[in-house]
Amino acid sequence: MMTALTPAKLAGSRSWRAWAFGIVALTAGLLASRPADAQLRVDISGVGATQYPIAIADFAGDGQGQAVAEVVRADLTRSGQFRLINATGASLNAESSVAYDDWRNRGADYLAYGSITQSGGQYNVSYRLVDSVRKTQLDGVAFSGTEKELRRISHQIADRIYEKITGVRGVFSTRIAYVLQTGNNYELQIADADGQNPQVMLRSKQSIISPAWSPDGKRLAYVSFESGKPVVYVQTLATGQRVPLANFKGNNSAPAWSPNGSQLAIVLSRDSISQIYTINADGSGLRRVMRSPLIDTEPQYTPDGGSLIFTSDRGGSPHIYRVPVSGGEAQRITFNGSYNISPAISPDGNNLVYVTRRNGAFRIAVQNMASGAEQLLTAGPDDQSPSFAPNGMQILYSSVQGGQSVLAVTSVDGRVRQTLSSLNGKVREPTWGPFSN
Repeated sequence: MMTALTPAKLAGSRSWRAWAFGIVALTAGLLASRPADAQLRVDISGVGATQYPIAIADFAGDGQGQAVAEVVRADLTRSGQFRLINATGASLNAESSVAYDDWRNRGADYLAYGSITQSGGQYNVSYRLVDSVRKTQLDGVAFSGTEKELRRISHQIADRIYEKITGVRGVFSTRIAYVLQTGNNYELQIADADGQNPQVMLRSKQSIISPAWSPDGKRLAYVSFESGKPVVYVQTLATGQRVPLANFKGNNSAPAWSPNGSQLAIVLSRDSISQIYTINADGSGLRRVMRSPLIDTEPQYTPDGGSLIFTSDRGGSPHIYRVPVSGGEAQRITFNGSYNISPAISPDGNNLVYVTRRNGAFRIAVQNMASGAEQLLTAGPDDQSPSFAPNGMQILYSSVQGGQSVLAVTSVDGRVRQTLSSLNGKVREPTWGPFSN
């Protein structure tokens, strides 16, 4: 005999724990690209296994040069992989000759510096990166933009520095999406990866859950309860235009984009129990992936697009499974513990991250897909909704810390943690956006 399920449970939310509490539905309103009131504060702890000593000099030529350098410093510091060397008093512009030995003696293996000039409301930023040990220039490029674009340019410079030194593409200029709840109000927000520049994409008196970025970063799929039941919408960020993608009988939930953006996996209860379907991005071509006697939910495509990772309680308790997109027999892939939910797979397909319950605490765990080896990255007590950075080096998740609901980031090895705390409200359901190409 089947156990009765609440509407929230049937929705197949990315957080199974939310099912037990239900979700209140009221009315909704759309506010495309409206600035959010609260910024996020960043707290950092831990350091990486390797730290690169680097000096970042203030950029010469304009008062904004100090602000540009400060954003670059903050980005590199948040990664936990760089140790900042004091560059106070450095008088360098993009054309300066560098006294490599002097900087090496200061302890800086690397030095970044540059110039910024303004002309007719347009800023021109030139930056250089040098290796003081090898006494050579590693990078040099020029950017231009308005004053409002200087922060984006600063993130791009930090990305270039990160990649030139570590060999891994930086994610400082990417964006995150999350839901902010204040009282009975819900906002779907996007922000820079450091939590700054938050923008409201949707404001509602009803719950918003399961935001998911399209592979090109131009659209968000999400679930809104504004019609009295969960419906999957797709919203174009540049225009604010939104359309219902899945509004079938019963509940529609848990959208996940295919790697090429042509399809989404969704969860529908049209046959009385939550099951996984695929649907074309234009709403056509609905197809059920498989049939299960129990709940299947939280689908995520593998990077090659050939399989779906999902959560199911078909074995008696929730675990993570894998099934070909074309259908077939599902294979269980988590065996540690008795409760594993909310899967996400790394961009290279090598690691699986999920929420696991251990001794009553909900923690973030990562498992090697080849060996099955598991590492617990967080201590709980209530960590949820993990999402990989597009370079696979960090994991974004929601957490309760000191009684406050916050967004947090951990390095994939668990050594470095950041907390992005909201000044007002509860932040949850985070997802890290793709590279902007």
